[in-house]
Amino acid sequence: MFRTEHLSSTLPPVNPTLLLAAYCFSAMVAFAGDTALTSRTNPAPTISWPVAVPEEVGVDSAALCELLEHVRAHQTPVHSILLVRHGRLAFEAYFHPYRAGMRHDIASVTKSITSTLVGVAIKRGYLRDVHQPVLSLFTGHAAQAEPRKGALTLEHLLTMQAGWDCGVKMDDPRINVDARLAEMRATSDWVRYALELPMVDPPGAVFRYCNVNCHLLSTLLTQQTGSNALALARRELFEPLGIHDVVWPADPKGNNHGWGDLQLHPRDMARLGQLFLQRGRWGERQLVAEGWMRDATRSHVKVTGNNDQYGYFWWMPGERFPGLFEAIGRGGQRITVWPARDLVLVYTGGGFNTDELTPFILRSLRSDGALPQNAGAAVRLRDQLAEAVRPPAPKPVAARPALAAEISGKTYALTRNSLEFATLTLRFDKTNEASVHFTRHGQDLRCPVGLDGVERHSADTLIELPVAAKGQWESQNTFMLFLDRVGGVDFYRFQLTFSDAGRAVAVTLSERTGLVGESFQGNTKR
Repeated sequence: MFRTEHLSSTLPPVNPTLLLAAYCFSAMVAFAGDTALTSRTNPAPTISWPVAVPEEVGVDSAALCELLEHVRAHQTPVHSILLVRHGRLAFEAYFHPYRAGMRHDIASVTKSITSTLVGVAIKRGYLRDVHQPVLSLFTGHAAQAEPRKGALTLEHLLTMQAGWDCGVKMDDPRINVDARLAEMRATSDWVRYALELPMVDPPGAVFRYCNVNCHLLSTLLTQQTGSNALALARRELFEPLGIHDVVWPADPKGNNHGWGDLQLHPRDMARLGQLFLQRGRWGERQLVAEGWMRDATRSHVKVTGNNDQYGYFWWMPGERFPGLFEAIGRGGQRITVWPARDLVLVYTGGGFNTDELTPFILRSLRSDGALPQNAGAAVRLRDQLAEAVRPPAPKPVAARPALAAEISGKTYALTRNSLEFATLTLRFDKTNEASVHFTRHGQDLRCPVGLDGVERHSADTLIELPVAAKGQWESQNTFMLFLDRVGGVDFYRFQLTFSDAGRAVAVTLSERTGLVGESFQGNTKR
C-alpha cells in the first residue's frame, strides 16, 4: 500500500460496520462465536476482534465509499480489503468473483511468515541466532562450497544479501523474473542446487531478491525442528491465533515453499498483522520474541532510489511513513502494519496496484479518536458493500460461428506449457454458457464458461483454489477464454485460434501480472 508498487513483483468483505440496526445484525452474524475483548490492544487467543463503526475509530465512512466507487468504476481486480484499528474491525469488503470465507493465495507475503518462523525457531532454541553460518547447518554440502560461501549467514538469507547469482536487482523492472526458482524446482535436490549457485558478490554486499533464499530457510526449519514450516506454524502461531484453515504446498521432500503459495483467509492475515502490531504478544502469551519483531521490521537494507527499505522479508517505506512496515506479495497481497496509527490493513487481489487505493485509505484516517457519526455515509457504505459481491448483469450473447460446432467436444493434446495442462476440451452446448475441460497431472479441471460476460464457478480446483471462467468469440476462428483462479493471484487469458477445420489450435497464454507469457499448440487425433 505505502510502498511504490512493482506490478510484476508484488503485485483489496460484506460485513463491515454497524450504523443501522439491520447492518449491526448482519455484522453480529458474521462474527458469531467471537468473544468481546477486555483489552483494546491485546486480543486473546482464538478470538477475533469486535466490529466498529468506522467513525468510532476515527475512520471516515465517506472516504471508504469513495474507495468502493473507484473500484467499481475502474473494475479494479481487488478481492478483499480489511481495516483493523484500535483492535477493532472497522471495514471489511469482498469483491466478486472472490467470496467471503475463501482462502487466498498470499504470494510473497509468505516470506514474512517464513522469517517469523525463523524467529520462533531461535526463541525455542532450534537455531542459535541470525549470525549462524548457513553451511554449518548444511554439513553434507559444505565440501562443495567455494570459500566465500563460508561467510554466508542466516541474516544474509533473511535480508536477500546472499551474494550468489540468484536473480535480478530491485531496480530491474523485470523483478518477478526468477529463473533460479524455476531451475531449482526442476531438479531432484533443491538444497544442493541452491548451495551450488555461483557467487557474484561477498555475502552482505548486494541486495538481490531471491526466492531460493526463502526456501533454504524453510528447509532449515524442517531440518532443525523435526517438522516442516507448516507444522511449526500451526503449533507456535496459527493455533494460538485461532487460524485453522491453511494450505501451504511443499517440495517433494516435504519442505513448505518458503517463498510463497501459502493460502490464508483475509481475516487470518489480519490476525498476523495484529500480532506484529502487538510486538508478538497475543493475550497473555508472547508468541514471538519482542526483540525479533523489532529486528525483523526495521531497515537492514536500503533497496531502491525511492527509499524503500528491507528487513527480514518485511518492507518499510522509510521516511515517508515512519515506523510502518509491510508484508508484500505479487498481485496486490499485503499486510500493512502502522503502529503510529494503531492500524492493520489487509489487501488481497488478482493483479492490481495497491497504490491506486492508497489515497482513499489515507483520506479515511481523519482522527485517532472518534468522529461524529455519518448516517448517510453508513447507508451508502452498506449498499456499496452489498453491490461489491454481486456478479455483473449478463450481456447479450453474440451469434457463435459455425466453427463452434466443429470443435465442440474435440480433445486437443497440448504441447509443453508452464501451466502443465496436457489436454483441452471445449463444449458449446448452451446459448449463454460453454464448458472447458483441462487435464493436469492426470487430474481433471472442469469449469462452466460464461458467454454472457459473467464468470461461472467450478467445483474443481487449480492448486487448491476454485476457478471461474468466461469467454467470447473474437472472430470466426478465435475464441478468448478467461480463467480466474479465484482466491489466487492468477488471471489467465487464453487466445485460442483454430485451424485445419478445427483439428489444430494455436494457444497464446498471458497472465494479468505478467507472470506468464507464452505460446503453444494443440492437436486432435486424426
